[in-house]
Amino acid sequence: MKLLLLILLSLNVYAVDILTSYRNNGTADIEKQMDLELSSEDYWKTQVKDRDVNFGYIESFTNILACDKSQSSLNLYSLDENQSFKFRKKYSAFTGKMKGDKIKEGDLRTPTGIYQITQKLSKETNLDPFYGPFAFVTSYPNVYDSYKGKNGSGIWIHGLPAEDRDEFTRGCIAINNPSIECLNKNIDISKTLLVINDSEVKKNVSKENLALILAQLYTWRYAWLYDDIKNYLSFYASNFVRFDGMDIEKFRSYKTRVFQKGEKKTIIFNNINVLPYPNSSNIYEITFQEHYKSDTFEFNGDKTLIIELDESRKIKILTEK
Repeated sequence: MKLLLLILLSLNVYAVDILTSYRNNGTADIEKQMDLELSSEDYWKTQVKDRDVNFGYIESFTNILACDKSQSSLNLYSLDENQSFKFRKKYSAFTGKMKGDKIKEGDLRTPTGIYQITQKLSKETNLDPFYGPFAFVTSYPNVYDSYKGKNGSGIWIHGLPAEDRDEFTRGCIAINNPSIECLNKNIDISKTLLVINDSEVKKNVSKENLALILAQLYTWRYAWLYDDIKNYLSFYASNFVRFDGMDIEKFRSYKTRVFQKGEKKTIIFNNINVLPYPNSSNIYEITFQEHYKSDTFEFNGDKTLIIELDESRKIKILTEK
């Protein structure tokens, strides 16, 4: 605590007030002030200033696979020694027989979206030779897919059969076998994100927008942490539907009951990622690891928010999981 106070004194003009508050009230008010400072757009501008934001604000991934369906390509970008996503390799790729975004099972389309790789399959796991030496299972359908009513499953990045090759897939992304072997050597699936677009994957994301979104993410957290139900709910869109089907009215009632308990909470976000959603101008996916603890409930795990940046430049949560 002594070190913390010295840091505060050296950093900002509010330090004397904070020190007085600590003298009179202990650490609680200091924590509250620091929580408020985390919602400052100026703070987040300093965080994104020198960061590579080609694909967005990324804390927990070291590889990006960018699939451009229009060019039948899969490009690998990896973090270099300067913490920049550097182009590594372009793979020619086959995608779904039908153009456009995947909507339902059997429509022969490759989805458009942001996906994690959840599993690697190989001959050691009895992978069918039709899929080549390796297959990487994606997280389709993701939270936003489910929100939009999309269904289906089994979207993989995989190799090719030795014979009877088609120049399209049933929705997967297929690259030749030397390429899938190369990809296997160059990625850690737990640190790799797949972005699929109908055209070139968007780059050079606005740092201003990212700082704004991150600041508002922490304003939402501040309202949650200090039981400001009105401000907390103001971040939810009128057409919000939670991953389990709970609509905004039921969600509002549920959260109001929880906030009325007045429990002291700990809420920490780690490994935050903010990416613009493909084929959209104002939709973003936010993921992070959430550490939540109150008197009656504890959660440690992954959190996903799909947000829209509205005309007033406020984030509105469309869905969450």
